[in-house]
Amino acid sequence: KIDTPAKLPVTGLSRLSQILPYLPIAKSTIENWVKIGKFPAPIKLSPTVTAWRNEDIHAWLDGLANEKKDAK
Repeated sequence: KIDTPAKLPVTGLSRLSQILPYLPIAKSTIENWVKIGKFPAPIKLSPTVTAWRNEDIHAWLDGLANEKKDAK
C-alpha cells in the first residue's frame, strides 16, 4: 500500500488512488465528472497508466472553495 502524505503535492503527477484520499467523492463519481467536464481530465501515460496533474487538482479544489465563498 502507498503511504499517503499529509497533503497532495502541488506539482507532479498522481494516480487516482493517490488523489482519492483527499477527495470526499468516489472513484466512479470522478470518472463520470471527467466525462462531463466537471473534473480535470487525466493524461494517459501509457495504455494502462493514467495520471492527473497535481496543479489541475489543486486548481479544481480552489475553484470549489471560491464557489463556496461566493455563495455566502
